[in-house]
Amino acid sequence: MAEFTGRAKYLEIADDFKRRIRQGELEPGTKLPSETELMNDHDVSRTVARQAISRLREDGYAISHQGKGSFVTLPEEPRQTKHSPEFEEIAGYLSDVRREVRRLADRMDQLEQLVRKQPQDG
Repeated sequence: MAEFTGRAKYLEIADDFKRRIRQGELEPGTKLPSETELMNDHDVSRTVARQAISRLREDGYAISHQGKGSFVTLPEEPRQTKHSPEFEEIAGYLSDVRREVRRLADRMDQLEQLVRKQPQDG
């Protein structure tokens, strides 16, 4: 059984891949594991596997091509533009809200699938 660390599993998976990419263990262009492989390797649901890959894309460490998979990329160099601390804080909140909306949308999809699988009362 997986140990509870208090941190979302998809973040742990994404952070592990980011570390491996930064250390050069995974080079740009390397194909990342499929959702099914992530599910099996980390004993997680498809939603968690998708969230991990999505996080890598959001952070600039992966690019996905429909029907081909996801591949390692390197994040762009930080822009030279300086923003106020307030701007950076608001931008961070906005990023968190976007992630939460995606997480909720995934959860809604799961619930809708469960409802569709339920037998109809006659």
